[in-house]
Amino acid sequence: MESITKNRQTPETLRAMIARAYGPEQVPDGDGFAEELGHGWFNVAYRLRLRDGSQVVLKIAPPPGVEVMTYERGAMDIELASLALIREHTDVPVPDVHFADASLELCDAPYFFMPYIDAENIGIIEDSLSPQALSAYWEQLGALNAKLNAVKGTGFGPLLDPRFGTWREAFTAMFGNVLADGERRGVDLGHGYDTMRVLLARHADSLDEVTEPRFCEWDLWPSNAMVADGRIVCIIDHERAFWGDPLMEAGFCGAELPAISDAESFAHGWGRGPLTATERIRRRLYGLYLLLVMVVETDYRGHTDTKQYDWARAELDGLVARFEA
Repeated sequence: MESITKNRQTPETLRAMIARAYGPEQVPDGDGFAEELGHGWFNVAYRLRLRDGSQVVLKIAPPPGVEVMTYERGAMDIELASLALIREHTDVPVPDVHFADASLELCDAPYFFMPYIDAENIGIIEDSLSPQALSAYWEQLGALNAKLNAVKGTGFGPLLDPRFGTWREAFTAMFGNVLADGERRGVDLGHGYDTMRVLLARHADSLDEVTEPRFCEWDLWPSNAMVADGRIVCIIDHERAFWGDPLMEAGFCGAELPAISDAESFAHGWGRGPLTATERIRRRLYGLYLLLVMVVETDYRGHTDTKQYDWARAELDGLVARFEA
């Protein structure tokens, strides 16, 4: 996926990064040692072959001159902290971090190395899977996500700054940030920005039911799951985590946005039953937030293909209409 946030580097810089992380003896000779992994949407990632033949992945944060959305600021720090937290408190399979560098000496942005996972990405093979196989993977995602959500925090909000005492305050701030991002760039939502604020205010009391901050991955889709022999062996991309309501997780999105997830299989794996009336309202608010992000980010990513924008705008229209029905 093409995006102006992808901070591509020259082979010479990649060699210097390898030398710093693994030592000069691991710097590969010749060309062809680096392959960009193009499936991601935000950071650039390279599959690198070291001199001894082993393979690793290098992930590089966006260049400093590219404006990102408010919630994306410091995303690599969030990912590194998430990986450490997940490894410490759960048995959910995530990559190790071989080396991380935020010095900006070799590159204009932070980066880190991790092992290459020799497995298939569900998002890439999804179209070749039977409905039963895909449903089984969604169920596995739900079970893994439940383990992540079992980790308790000290406050609500950003992973590295859980400064809010209530979920209503935290989510209202998140919602306000994406609207401010859109207003700053003049993104057309198809609806007034104040209309969005009124919708949230009208239903904000549903958020008060959430009283305990939990680790929320928020980005656990098939495209962030690696599988081998019918089993998820690793989950990747942890840069959007926060402390909040597990019901906001991506797998539950299908409750109001069926194209996004198999919410029934995910919920079964997670271990929860049908939503209550109040939970349905919250879940709809979370869908609204996600669609706003998807609309606004197309401007920040510099997308030339309008497919995502057009889809998210149409879904936003439908969801707003259901709120107003």
